[in-house]
Amino acid sequence: MKKQKIAFVATGLLFLCTAFTSGAQENEEKKLHQSDSYKLEITSSKTSNIVFPFAIVSVDRGSKEILVQKAQGVENILQVKAASDSFPESNLSVVTADGKLTTFIVSYVEDPASLNLSVDPKNRANENSIFTPKEDVNESIVRKHAQLVMDSKDYYPGLKNDKNDIALYLKGIFIEDDVLYFRFNITNWSNVGYDVDQFRFFIRDQRKAKRTASQEIEVLPLYISKEPEKIPGKTMDTHVFALPKFTIPDKKYLAVQLMERDGGRHLILKIMNRHIIGAKVINKK
Repeated sequence: MKKQKIAFVATGLLFLCTAFTSGAQENEEKKLHQSDSYKLEITSSKTSNIVFPFAIVSVDRGSKEILVQKAQGVENILQVKAASDSFPESNLSVVTADGKLTTFIVSYVEDPASLNLSVDPKNRANENSIFTPKEDVNESIVRKHAQLVMDSKDYYPGLKNDKNDIALYLKGIFIEDDVLYFRFNITNWSNVGYDVDQFRFFIRDQRKAKRTASQEIEVLPLYISKEPEKIPGKTMDTHVFALPKFTIPDKKYLAVQLMERDGGRHLILKIMNRHIIGAKVINKK
């Protein structure tokens, strides 16, 4: 009888140990993978440069105090600057064409220790992948398609925003080979020249709920037919922007932001998902 009791107790202990070990392993498997973030110091008087091993696909800023843009003429260098002399610590997330998400903890420093940061691909093996490109973008083909869009007579959807004799028109949305092409006209009806400070694309929330942070994701162009710089008085200029294919989630819109340097004639054009879905196929004839 005693032997049976001992055997029963031993069996129970073995069962409990096995269950505990199995549960511990299961909990371990359920743990979220954590990847390290880079430290980035920026200032308002100098521009910091981040060099990635692959082309930049999209950028998400944790704060509007962080200004970002791709370096002109290259696809893998991100330029970062502070909008003011001080701001609380924030973050910056960058997706590159190799399918990797890289995050930065951004802080304001009056005199950063370094203005150039190179992201080492060897340290990115365990980072989260949230984008898988189907194929590399052929720049020569994109350039050719952009010219066809520039010459196209198609006119859709015909959106417009204007302020103080400056008008921004969306004259066409086109699609080809998983690339979206946007054709814009900028018209200056005034006699005062318009110096372009920024021309950028953001996916934004339509409404910002109280006590809820709104998310703003910048979409960086793959190609620009001609960088908007200056629109003299009484003139109009046309520009084509090629962006990676995307659609817009519910309750969001694509904001096209045109800002004047040292001026107040700022425009925002709102593009909805229905406009993206209605994109025209490029006529190659």
